[in-house]
Amino acid sequence: MLCAAAVSGSAAAWDGGHQAAVADPKMDRAGASGFERGADGPTPSLLVVGLDGSDTSWRALHYAFGLARRQHGAVVAVFAFMPVTSWDGTSAGAWYAGAELAAELRAAVAALAREHRVDAEFVSAQRDPVRSLIEVAAERRADAIIVGASKALSHKLFGSKAVRTIRRSRCPVIVVP
Repeated sequence: MLCAAAVSGSAAAWDGGHQAAVADPKMDRAGASGFERGADGPTPSLLVVGLDGSDTSWRALHYAFGLARRQHGAVVAVFAFMPVTSWDGTSAGAWYAGAELAAELRAAVAALAREHRVDAEFVSAQRDPVRSLIEVAAERRADAIIVGASKALSHKLFGSKAVRTIRRSRCPVIVVP
């Protein structure tokens, strides 16, 4: 289940498409599809960022907003979690904790959008975070996914969400330390 909320950081709300002006249709590099990754070469214009409340995810979010501001782009912040179920299959406690954290993160994304004057959207999902990031990036044709590096020792042994995202993504992935 995905929940999305648009947050406008400027007077004009972002409509979900890429903003591009083409003076001469013959010069349109997008081709027949009408879509081109990047605003001008390798510069991103739509960034999907993974947010889970950790220090590195906050750095990734701030990096995404700074980059989006400089590139006149937009940010889609994705919060996804896998609820831990008990022996009887219930996960109510994890869901409430996840819903409360999602509300806090949504407010923080809205505040950063206003501060940086960047259009932003917050997406919340109760499922695998890597799958959520990749699906949101594909649906919105993101130019890059930005995630925070993991500091957990177990992730060095078994792989982190950042590594899983890099392996599965079809767009560039930026890992913020």
